Amino acid sequence: MSTSNEPDHELIAITEDDAAPASPVVPQHHALPEPPASPPSSFPAKALKRHHAAASHSAVELDYFDRPGVGELRRELTRMSQDTQRAPKHSKGSNSLPNSNSETTLNFPLSGPFDFEKTLRGIMKRREASGVQGRELGVVFRNLRVVGLGSAASHQTTFGSLFDPRNIPGAIHNSRNPPLRDILSGFEGSVRPGEMLLVLGSPGSGCSTLLKTLANQRHEYHSVEGEVQYDAFSPQEIAKHYRGDVVYCPEDDVHFPTLTVDETLRFAAKMRAPHNRIENTSRKDYITHITDILQTIFGLRHVKKTPVGDAAIRGVSGGEKKRVSISEALALRALITAWDNSTRGLDASTALEFVRALRIATDVARLSTIVTIYQAGESLYQHFDKVCVVYEGRMAYFGRAEEARQYFIDMGYEPVDRQTTADFLVAVTDPNGRKVREGYETRVPRTAAEFAERFLASDAGADNREDMKTRAAEDDAARKHAYRQSVIAEHASTQSKKSPYTISIPMQMRAVALRRIQIIKGNLATEITLMMTFVLQAIINGTVFFNLKESTADFFSRGGILFFSLLFAALSSMAEIPALFGQRPIVVRHAKAAMYHPFIEATALTLVDIPITFVTIMLFSVILYFLVHLQRTASQFFIFFVFLFAMTLTMKAWFRAVAAALGSPAPAQTVAGILLLGLVLYTGYTIPRPSMIGALRWITYINPLRYGFEGIVTNEFHTLNGTCASLVPSGPGYENVSIVNQVCTTVGSLPGQAFVDGNRFVELSYEYSYSHLWRNFGIVLGFGVGFVAILLTFTEYNTKIAGETAVTLFKRGSNPTVLREAEEKAGIAPIDEEKGSAAAGGTAHGSVAEETEALKDAVAMTDVFTWEHLQYDVPVGHGEMRRLLDDVTGYVAPGKLTALMGESGAGKTTLLNVLAQRTTSGVVHGDRLVNGYPLPADFQAQTGYCQQMDTHMGETTVREALLFSAKLRQPPAVPLEEKEAYVDQVLKMCGLEAYADAIVGSLGVEHKKRTTIGVELAAKPKLLLFLDEPTSGLDSQSAWAIVSFLRKLADHGQAILCTIHQPSGELFQSFDRLLLLRKGGQTVYFGDIGENSRTMLDYFHARGGYECPPEANPAEYILDVIGAGATASTDIDWHQAWKQSDEGKGLEKEMASILEEGRRTRKIDTEQHSEFSTSWPFQVRTLLRRELTRHWRDPSYLMAKLMLNITGALFIGFTFFKAKHSIQGTQNKIFAVFMSTILSAPLSNQIQIPFIHTRNIYEIRERPSRMYSWTALLTAQFIGELPFNIIGSSVYFLIWFWLVALPSSRGGYTYLMLGVTFPVYYTSLAQAVSAMSPNPEIAALLFSFLFSFVVTFNGVLQPYKHLGWWQWMYRLSPYTYLIEGLVGQAVGREQVQCAPVEYALLNPPSGQTCSSYLNTFMSVFGGYVTNPNATENCQFCSISSTDTFLYNSFNIFYSHHWRNFGFMWIYIGFNIIMIYVLTYIFRIHGIKSFFSGVRGLFRRKAS
Repeated sequence: MSTSNEPDHELIAITEDDAAPASPVVPQHHALPEPPASPPSSFPAKALKRHHAAASHSAVELDYFDRPGVGELRRELTRMSQDTQRAPKHSKGSNSLPNSNSETTLNFPLSGPFDFEKTLRGIMKRREASGVQGRELGVVFRNLRVVGLGSAASHQTTFGSLFDPRNIPGAIHNSRNPPLRDILSGFEGSVRPGEMLLVLGSPGSGCSTLLKTLANQRHEYHSVEGEVQYDAFSPQEIAKHYRGDVVYCPEDDVHFPTLTVDETLRFAAKMRAPHNRIENTSRKDYITHITDILQTIFGLRHVKKTPVGDAAIRGVSGGEKKRVSISEALALRALITAWDNSTRGLDASTALEFVRALRIATDVARLSTIVTIYQAGESLYQHFDKVCVVYEGRMAYFGRAEEARQYFIDMGYEPVDRQTTADFLVAVTDPNGRKVREGYETRVPRTAAEFAERFLASDAGADNREDMKTRAAEDDAARKHAYRQSVIAEHASTQSKKSPYTISIPMQMRAVALRRIQIIKGNLATEITLMMTFVLQAIINGTVFFNLKESTADFFSRGGILFFSLLFAALSSMAEIPALFGQRPIVVRHAKAAMYHPFIEATALTLVDIPITFVTIMLFSVILYFLVHLQRTASQFFIFFVFLFAMTLTMKAWFRAVAAALGSPAPAQTVAGILLLGLVLYTGYTIPRPSMIGALRWITYINPLRYGFEGIVTNEFHTLNGTCASLVPSGPGYENVSIVNQVCTTVGSLPGQAFVDGNRFVELSYEYSYSHLWRNFGIVLGFGVGFVAILLTFTEYNTKIAGETAVTLFKRGSNPTVLREAEEKAGIAPIDEEKGSAAAGGTAHGSVAEETEALKDAVAMTDVFTWEHLQYDVPVGHGEMRRLLDDVTGYVAPGKLTALMGESGAGKTTLLNVLAQRTTSGVVHGDRLVNGYPLPADFQAQTGYCQQMDTHMGETTVREALLFSAKLRQPPAVPLEEKEAYVDQVLKMCGLEAYADAIVGSLGVEHKKRTTIGVELAAKPKLLLFLDEPTSGLDSQSAWAIVSFLRKLADHGQAILCTIHQPSGELFQSFDRLLLLRKGGQTVYFGDIGENSRTMLDYFHARGGYECPPEANPAEYILDVIGAGATASTDIDWHQAWKQSDEGKGLEKEMASILEEGRRTRKIDTEQHSEFSTSWPFQVRTLLRRELTRHWRDPSYLMAKLMLNITGALFIGFTFFKAKHSIQGTQNKIFAVFMSTILSAPLSNQIQIPFIHTRNIYEIRERPSRMYSWTALLTAQFIGELPFNIIGSSVYFLIWFWLVALPSSRGGYTYLMLGVTFPVYYTSLAQAVSAMSPNPEIAALLFSFLFSFVVTFNGVLQPYKHLGWWQWMYRLSPYTYLIEGLVGQAVGREQVQCAPVEYALLNPPSGQTCSSYLNTFMSVFGGYVTNPNATENCQFCSISSTDTFLYNSFNIFYSHHWRNFGFMWIYIGFNIIMIYVLTYIFRIHGIKSFFSGVRGLFRRKAS
C-alpha cells in the first residue's frame, strides 16, 4: 500500500492526540485534504485522470455546521498539541522517535490560527512513526444479479380464500417451486475510497437492493449472483472477518430513543475503539475526544444531552438525527457506507446539509460512500463523484456524475427547462416523463434492456470497465496482507484475531450493560410505573386475602394467594414482548456493523434487570406477605421471596426467548399467550396433579411454574397445623361428643384430631412434598439458566426482522393488466406474445388521453376564497400564548395553482389547517371569506383537503375508497348510479384506472398519493382543494406526475392551494402563484411567479437579494435568500420589506377589488343544513359494510381470533377432560368455566388494535371532512366485530363443552351465555376501554388492570365470604354473574360422589352404627356415608349435592341463572353507553374542555 496517499482511516480517531499549530499563511477555509501531488506507482495514467476527477465535486468546509464550535475545537487541539510537546509520549512497544519532518509541521510555538488540514497531514506522518497502519476499502462488482421471491403483484388473501380448496394446488406448487424474479441484472462498476456514488431510479426499480447488496446485506434475497469484490476480499470474507468495515444505513434513523446524542456516539466509539491508539492514548480519552470532534464538526454540541427521540419520545430534529447517524457511522470507522433514501421527509435545506455532512465524512475519513436520494436538487447532485441510473432492475448508466447528463442528451433525450440533472436522469427511465430530441425518435432506446445494452456498448461503459480493471489491479497480495495486519493490530489483546468484532466479549458486556442502564435512566417513568403496579397489586390482593387465619377454612385461600403471586410476576413478563421487537432492528443493525454480538445485548438486559427485579419483588413480597399473614418466620419469608424472585427472572427469560425465536410481535404474543395458558393450567392449582389426565400430565414436568408453586406452597404449609373449621359431626345433639368420635372434613384430616397437618394436606391434595423444596429451587434455577441459554442462542442467530414486501395486492376476482404483467415476469402466468410483457415499455397509469378527456368532467369552481390579516395564537403553558401566524393575507382564485412555501417551522401546514377550519385549539383572528361573504356553515364539506400523510383504510380497494367518499359526501339526492359513474371518471382523472381494484394499503407512494387526491375529488368539492405537501416522500418523476395532475385540474377550473418542499425548478414552474412564509408565520412574498420565475426573482433581486444564477433552482434560491435553513442567514428583514413594497401594498388594493366584485356576484349558500350530507342510518350501513370487508380481507386477524378460541378450547377441554362428579371434579368444572372467561383478555387485546386504527383514520381525515357522525362509526365498529367474535366463541363452546363432559341437557343456556352473551360483553368492554385510550399499548395496560379486578373479585380465587371489606366489589364485578350463571346452570342440582381421598374417616361411639350416629348431622348439613351399617371407619362424604358445595364455597345458586343472564345484558348496555360517553369525553369534546364545561355548569347552578 502506497504511503504517499495513505488513506486517513483514523484521521478523526486520532486528531485529538496530534493536533498542533500551523503556518498562519494557510487560509482557514482549505480544510480538506488535497489530492496527492503525484500518483502512487500502481495507478495507471487513465485511472489517475479519473481519480483526480473526484475533485470536481463541490468542496465542503469542515466548519460548515458549527463555525464557533470548530474554532473552539481548533483552540483545544492546539492546547493539547502544546501539552504533547511538553510531555512527549511514545507508542507502546516502539523505540522509534517521531519523524523529524512532522516535527517541523507540528512542534513549534503557536504563531497563527490552527489549520485543520495541516494537522491531519501531520497526523498521517505521526501515525506511521507510531506504527499505526491505516486502511481503505473500495468495491468492484461485475455481472451482478439479484434474484427475489414472488411476483410484484398478487391477489389479496381473504379469510374465505384460506379455506377455498381451489387454492390448494397453487399453494402446493408455489411452496415447492416458488416464483422467482430478477430484481437486479447486469450491474458492474466500482466505488473507490474518497468517492461518493449516487444511485438514482424510480421506486421499485432496485435502488435499495443495489445498496444492500453492495453493503453485503444479502440475507433477504433468494440469491445473489455475479462477482462482488471488496478490493482483495470476497463478500464471505468481509461478512466473517471484516463486517464492521461495510455498513448499510437504512432509510429511517434507527437509534435507542431514550439515549442522548452524546451517549449514542460514545457507545459507537467505544465499541470500535482500536487497540493500537497513537502514543498509547487511553481508551477513555480516545472515546471522549472522538465524540467531541464528531459533535463539533457536525453541529451537535447544542443537543449532546438531548435524547435522540422517536415518534413517541420528543428528541432532536430530523436533520440533527441524520447527522447523528453520520457521526455514528464515522465513530464506527466504517470504510464503505450505504445510505438508503435518507433525505425522505426533509426540506430542501436540511437535505442539502445532510449531503454536505456526508461529503465531509467521505473526504476526511477516505470513505467509499453510496447514497440513494429521491428529488435530488442540483446543489445536492454536485457533491457526488459518480452516479448509477437504475431502470427496472437494469443499469442504464454508471460513471462520472458530471458526464451523465451529456451521455443521455447524446443518446437522444432532452431535459426540459430548469430540470435538475438528477430529475433528468430519472425521467429518462419513465416512458411518460422523458422527452426525445427531434430527429432521435427511432434511434433512442425505450426499454430497460435496451438502455442497459446501449450503455455496455458505449464509451462510458468502456470507461467504467477500464476503471474497474485499474481498481482490481491495485488489489495485490501485499495490500491484502497490510489490510489484515491493520485489522489485527486494532483488535483487543483478548479478542480473536479472526473475529469481526474489535473489542473482547467482556469489554462488549461492560459497554452494553452501561448502555442498558442509560436506556433505563432515560425511560425511568416506565420502570417506576411498573414498580408501582406491583405495589398496587400487592396492596389490593393483600387486602382481599387480608389476615388469613390458621384454619382449614383458609387453606384454599392460601393456595389462591400463593398462586396469584407467582402468576402476576409471570404475566408482567409477557408485557415486554412488544418492547423487545421495538429494539430488535437497532440490535441487528449494530451486529451487522460488528459493534457487539447480539447475545451480549440479551445478556446485558438480563443482568441489568436483576437488581431492578430484586427491588420490585422485594416490595411486592413484603407488602403482600405481611398483609395476608402468611407464616411469619424469617426463613419462610425469605424462601417465599427467593422463589418468587427466581421464578420472575425465569419467566422473563422464557418470554424473551419466545420473542427472540419469532420474527414479529403478533405471532410471538399469540404463542406466548397459548404457552402461558398451558403453564397456568398445569401449575397444579386450578387442577391438582392427581386429577390431571395421564395424556397431559407430562406437561407438569416441563412447567417451571409447577416447581415454583410446589416450593412456595410446601414452604407455607410445612409449619401450618390448621384448626379444623368443620368437625363432623357437630352442632345440635353433638355437644358432648369426644374428639375421638369426630373428624375434620378437610383433605388430610385424621380421626381424633381437631387440626390438619399442612404437610399431609399438600401431599394428598397436590402430591407435593416439603422434602422437594430445594430440589425444586434447583430445578427453577435450571429452567432459568436453560431459558437464558435459549434466549442468547436465538438472539445471536435469529436476526431476521419482519419487513414489508413491495407487492401490490388486488381484490380477488379481478384480473387487471398490472397483475398479469407481474405474474408473467415471475413466470407464474404465460406471456402473451402479441401483447408482450411489462418490460416492453407499457405503463399502468392508463392513457394520458383518457385522463385528459376525463378532466373535462371535473367540476369547475367559480368562487374566490380570501383571507385577510390572519393571526393564530396557541397556548404554550403558564398562561402564555405563542403566535404561529402573523398578519397573513392572500387569496386563491379558480383556475390557479398556488404554492405555499417556507422553511421547516414557518407555519405552512398551520396556515393550511387554519384556512380549512381544521384547528382544534388556539385563537384565530382575521377574516376568511368566500366572494366577500363569511364562510358557509358547511365550508369543510364544500372543500377538499389532502393531507401529507396518506391516511386510508388499508384493506379497501381504490374504487371502494373513492366510492365511500362519494356516497357519504355527495348529496343524498344524487343517485347511486351517478356517484359510481363519477367515481369511474375520477379514476381516469387520477390515472388510477389500472389500479381501481388494487388494495390501497399495498400501493406505492405515488399511487397512494393519487388515491388521496381522488378521494377528495370524488366528493365534488365546490370551493377549494387544499393539499399539504403532496410530493413528500415521492421520487422526482412521481412528484412531477402529481404536480402535473394538479396543473391539469387547475387548468380545468379548480382552485388549488398546496404546500410544497424540495421542488425542482421544473416542478416549481408549474405553479401560478406563491405565498412564501418565514419562521414566525410572517409573509415574505405573495404574488405571481411569472414566466421562468422572472416576476418573483425580480422582486427579491430588487430588494437586496443576490442575483439568481440561470442554472439555479428558483425554489431553493428564494429559501436561501430569505435566510431559511439551519446554516443560512440574512441581514434583510424580508417581512418588513414585503409590507413596505409596492407589491405588498398592491395586494391590499387587489383584495379590496376582489371582495367588492365578489359581493356583487352571489353569496355561497349552505348546502348542508345538517352537519352531514347523509342520514345516520345510511352512514351506519355504509360504515358497517366497510368494517366487515376490512375484517374479511385481514385473515391474520380473524385466524388469530379463531385459533385462540380453538387452541384454548382444546387445552382447557382436555385439561378438565370428562370431569368427574367428585368434590374435586366439581371444582374442576368451576375452573373449566373460570379459565374460559380468562380468554377474554387476549381476545379483547386483539379487538383494540383495529378499533383504534379505524378511529385514527376518522380523526385524521374523515372527521374534518364531515363525512359521517362519530356515533355512526362507533355503532358500525361494534356491530362489525360481533359476528366474528360470536362465531369464535361458538366454535370454542362446541369443542369445550363436551370435552369437559357437562350435561348436554344444559347446553342451550351455556351456549347462550358463553357463545353469545360473553363475546358481546368482552367486545363492548374492550371498545369502551379503547375509547379512552390514546393507543393500543395504553389500551392493553388499562384493560389488564381492570381485568385483574373482575378476575380477583368474582368469588373463585377468593370465595365471597372471605372477601371482607371487598364484598362490594364482588357485587359490582360482571364476572360474578357470568360465572354464577354458567357454573350454577352447568353444575348445580347434581349429586356428588366423593373420590376415595375425599372421604372423612371417623369412628362412632361404641354401640352405634355410622348411620345412627350421623343421621341427625346429615339431616341438617347434608352429606352421606357409604357404609351406614358399619360400627367403625365410617366413610363420610361431606357433600351430597353440588348445590350445597356451590353455595357454601362460592355463593353460587342454580336458581339465579336467568337473573344473571339479565344482569350480563345490563352490563353490556352500560359498556355500550360508555363507548359513546368515553369517546365523547376523551376524543370528541376533549377531556379538558369536558371538565371545564362541567365545572361551568356547576358554577351556574350554584349561582
